[in-house]
Amino acid sequence: MPQISRWPRLLGETLRLSASALRGWRARQVLTASVAATGIAVVMGLATVLIPNSFFSREIPTVPWNYPVWLLTSALMGLLIATYVAPPGDREAHTSGTGDTGERRDARTGTVAGMLAWFAVGCPVCNNLALLALGYSGALTWFAPAQPFLAALALVLSVIAVLSRLRGQVACPLPTTEPARAAATR
Repeated sequence: MPQISRWPRLLGETLRLSASALRGWRARQVLTASVAATGIAVVMGLATVLIPNSFFSREIPTVPWNYPVWLLTSALMGLLIATYVAPPGDREAHTSGTGDTGERRDARTGTVAGMLAWFAVGCPVCNNLALLALGYSGALTWFAPAQPFLAALALVLSVIAVLSRLRGQVACPLPTTEPARAAATR
């Protein structure tokens, strides 16, 4: 079977398992997702002046796509954080302090997505890293046009991290191998 033809089946299975995981969430996970999403939205919104405030300023006005990216990223990050909260009955199963490779990968992916979203919705000339690397005119010429791409990448990475974590809540993350299956049938 060609590898490309497996993608739709794998995506469909991932979406089905993720929906199943969400249906199994209890009030604790839903509350964690809501509080985390709200906290991230407030912090990111205030710091990037998507929420007008007197603490921070913005030299370049917001663009219309900033708001949906900000809100979607906040919601996805809230969901991602909630996947790390075990239901009360599952605490004993998660007593080891070390996470597996998949958990660390998903945490890193989520962290990178959050940082990219922050840079994407922020003022291009208020970003000290962009100013140091490119200067004021470079930030406007090079960084500002790249922000929509950073936003798209942030959203894609957020979705990947959330789906991976949700899938892992209801399915074994280790795939079965063909040689092991063949040996078992002999």
